[in-house]
Amino acid sequence: MPGCKYSHLDRKYSFEDLAAFHGHLGPYIVLGYRIGRYAREYFCSDAFEMSAVVQCSGTPPQSCILDGVQIGSGCTLGKRNIDLKVGDSILCEFTSGGKKMVIRPKPIPFPPRSEDYFHQIEQLAIDMYRADESELFEVSSK
Repeated sequence: MPGCKYSHLDRKYSFEDLAAFHGHLGPYIVLGYRIGRYAREYFCSDAFEMSAVVQCSGTPPQSCILDGVQIGSGCTLGKRNIDLKVGDSILCEFTSGGKKMVIRPKPIPFPPRSEDYFHQIEQLAIDMYRADESELFEVSSK
């Protein structure tokens, strides 16, 4: 948006920020955020020029990845430049100017159900927030 003072702002969000937006801290919002940040940093920094298609089960907890992709990439439901595609596998496809980047998450090592399961899930999300991208996903470009 030419001439708009508040266009093209970029901000890195903490895991506390992600939890405040999403309502809790879980692995899928963190994964989506990390994927979205990666796309914004290494593929297209302009959230008006980029679009995203997120494929997942379409239901929580997998669909929580959408919230993270929105925050990380700047592709949003309001701008209509992000879509959900229901499928059996999880992947995020970003396009801009005839280019395409596909990001496929690696399996998430969920802990077994136990008395402190939700504490372990939060810790897993924090660990994922701090992990190297190579531990979280694989990237291909076309």
